[in-house]
Amino acid sequence: MKMLINVAETVVADALRGLAAAHPELTVDVENRVIVRRDAPVAGQVGLVSGGGSGHEPLHGGFVGPGMLSAACPGEVFTSPVPDQMVRAAAAVDSGAGVLFIVKNYTGDVLNFDMAAELAEDEGIQVAKVLVNDDVAVTDSLYTAGRRGTGATLFVEKIAGAAAQEGQPLERVEALARQVNENSRSFGVALSACTTPAKGSPTFDLPAGELELGIGIHGEPGRERRAMMTSREIADFSVNAVLEDLNPDSPVLVLVNGMGGTPLLELYGFNAEVQRVLIERGVAVARTLVGNYVTSLDMAGASVTLCQVDEDLLRLWDAPVRTAGLRWGM
Repeated sequence: MKMLINVAETVVADALRGLAAAHPELTVDVENRVIVRRDAPVAGQVGLVSGGGSGHEPLHGGFVGPGMLSAACPGEVFTSPVPDQMVRAAAAVDSGAGVLFIVKNYTGDVLNFDMAAELAEDEGIQVAKVLVNDDVAVTDSLYTAGRRGTGATLFVEKIAGAAAQEGQPLERVEALARQVNENSRSFGVALSACTTPAKGSPTFDLPAGELELGIGIHGEPGRERRAMMTSREIADFSVNAVLEDLNPDSPVLVLVNGMGGTPLLELYGFNAEVQRVLIERGVAVARTLVGNYVTSLDMAGASVTLCQVDEDLLRLWDAPVRTAGLRWGM
């Protein structure tokens, strides 16, 4: 496999150095693996900290900035960051208003963020935690007890980040993050396996002419494997799987997310089919975002995330944001 890297051992450090060079509005601690918005801590604002294994870019480091995360902790590829990173990040962004940890439901992330919360509280930092577990494909998986955290992480980070930017208190920011997670469901499909730099070959076997329905963002098995389907058929299967679980009675945010190896030409075509299914099912769409946001290295495929919103959640979604990976209104 050909990769634009030096050696596998320095992939994350090299990427962080490149991020720092491209985005001087961020403070990037390459050695300790912490990315912080340069103006942190912001007086009177709740600090938002998230993180996880690298390989899902722009999640999470690409979402650090005004209107979204205060800091992010990148681990090695597909490997949880360690508690010391999270404590360092919490200390860097704590203004005295408290810190919210946003955690995807993967066992390593959950354990390490739990430990970090205890350590941070020992240092006098008030910490709240929200678990993202939006994936409807499977209940338990290779890395997870319960549902996996996937595309809804973006919705949680954006809406909670907007609330924090407004100066809302920790209890309210936490409650909004929980509401967004509870209102969100996702389903993903893989057309190819991903390739980690350390392995240098596909992480699982997906024969030519087949696809995996319900894949996780690390290549975890899904519901079933089938012969290749059309974009229309994949949209029917994916959106209906989400709607079987969500049953929205108000408008939804739609995220049509690429897994890293699918071009926008295909993603926009897939979005057309997703929108068709939603219209057929009588689901009103408030906003749509299409692109590569919660990825799995070079995996070809896509996920669909729906989040039911009220006027307040929609207002917070529309609020200005300025990060490397998401920006509008600023």
